[in-house]
Amino acid sequence: MPSERHASIADRVEEYWGWATAALFLLVTVDLLTTMYAAAAVGRGVEANPLVRWALGRPLPVLVGLNLAAVVLASVVFHGVVETYRVTPPRLRPYYGVVIEAWLGLLLASGLAVYANNLTVIVLGASLV
Repeated sequence: MPSERHASIADRVEEYWGWATAALFLLVTVDLLTTMYAAAAVGRGVEANPLVRWALGRPLPVLVGLNLAAVVLASVVFHGVVETYRVTPPRLRPYYGVVIEAWLGLLLASGLAVYANNLTVIVLGASLV
């Protein structure tokens, strides 16, 4: 019986990592590509994030390094989240799982919103925010 419980936790953690990967892909990779295109189309001044705006004026490796650092930081933080999920008492784990799932859902929604905003900048020349 304990192995089934551990398998269930391991399956859930693997699923969480899958969703976190999708969110990071949207928030970092897709955002990086569309931000670079938007900056080329209308100028880097339309970038809302001051750190990214600064990096857009630097050589490409600086911008890529900044995004890579964001991925590493997010991965380390999320690793801590799933490790706390593993050690959460069984009676509280379902509630903590809901919190993690809500957080991942918000990250995915944020990634889609950033993507939509970047496309708006590219097509219309103005941000939604």
